[in-house]
Order: sequence, then C-alpha cells, then structure tokens
Amino acid sequence: MVAGLTLAGAEAGLGRSQIKNRTVSNFLDALLAVLAGNAIYYLFMPRLPAVARHRLFQEDWGLLVDFATCTVIFLAVKYARRDEV
Repeated sequence: MVAGLTLAGAEAGLGRSQIKNRTVSNFLDALLAVLAGNAIYYLFMPRLPAVARHRLFQEDWGLLVDFATCTVIFLAVKYARRDEV
C-alpha cells in the first residue's frame, strides 16, 4: 500500500513483480512473432504471386499476408506457452 492506495480488481491477486514479469513475457512473445514472421515472409516473398508481395510505403495485400504470418506465429507461441503461469 502506497500513500493509501491499494491494488484492486485483477491486480489484487498479483504482486507488482508478477505483473511486470507478465508484461515482459507478453512483449517478448510479440517481439519473437514479429521478427520470425517478417523473416519468414521476406524469405518467401520472391516466390509469392505479385499481388501478395509488399511494396515499400504502400498498403497492399502483401502487408496483410505479412501481418497474418506474424499473427499465426504469435498465436502458436501463446498456445505453446499456455500452461505457464
């Protein structure tokens, strides 16, 4: 308790270090997904149809394919770590 403040809601059962650890863990999961997803996308980009290739500074289908790749990897990482507390 700091200056009369207490933790409430979902944070009441968790200490500050557990919240910090969870935040760092989520950040590292997202970082891994983005780095691995982009690496996979850019390795396969020359083999993709022209419509699925991302062009610099443009919103196109390639950007959506890249996003979907990163999302699938993020979900796979979260699924693999589902039993960790």
